[in-house]
Amino acid sequence: MPIEIKSTREIELMTESGRILEIVHKELEKALRPGISTLDIDRLGEEIIRSYNCIPSFLNYNGYPASICVSVNEEVVHGIPSSKRILKDGDVVSLDAGVIYKGYHSDAARTHGIGEISREAEKLIEVTRQSFFEGIKYAKEGNHLFDISNAIGTYAESFGYGVVRDLCGHGVGTKLHESPQIPNYVMNRRGVKLKAGMTLAIEPMINMGTWEVDWMDDEWTVVSRDRSVSAHYENTVLITDGEPKLLTLTESEERA
Repeated sequence: MPIEIKSTREIELMTESGRILEIVHKELEKALRPGISTLDIDRLGEEIIRSYNCIPSFLNYNGYPASICVSVNEEVVHGIPSSKRILKDGDVVSLDAGVIYKGYHSDAARTHGIGEISREAEKLIEVTRQSFFEGIKYAKEGNHLFDISNAIGTYAESFGYGVVRDLCGHGVGTKLHESPQIPNYVMNRRGVKLKAGMTLAIEPMINMGTWEVDWMDDEWTVVSRDRSVSAHYENTVLITDGEPKLLTLTESEERA
């Protein structure tokens, strides 16, 4: 499938979609605490999304039953919120969410610690986040797609972590998942050449142990095969003729 190049108007709509999604993530982070259920997180996220006259990207997407993917500890992605899943001190929680604004999707994920978490978990979260920023150093017109993949994978693996291979980033726009697929591990080829106007959801998923994963019986929740803690970090990125623009993250929070 060809990679869509977004028009100026489409970029404006996606920028607003991303701005709203960043607000959703900030509000959810404020609500995180021991004792909250993952269903409470989902309900709050949907309420915030709809308060901006937007639609949750994930709700009923291919049958997914919630608005926010809430993945705890060894859960890599697609955790299904439940009133029975109560967060406790020391948990590591990944929140993945999407917003549809006037027909355009944004997609972003963040991983947080609940209360006091281990130093090992803190490092995993930080390395996962930084691996994204290592990758987008190459998210420039004229570079190649897998330059991003190689930078993410090389950085994360240098810490001995497992870079998930069964799941990847993707293009995003009028559809939640568009071409191209964006691996987070080192590839043996360069991939397509990046062009201004491409909008990409770049999302490292990094495990403390093995890169291998399993799908649970609910057919959604993905867990690390060795049940080691996992972290996830994602932003919607616009390729420009200069530096990339992060549509789901304000400049004040970006890091080199």
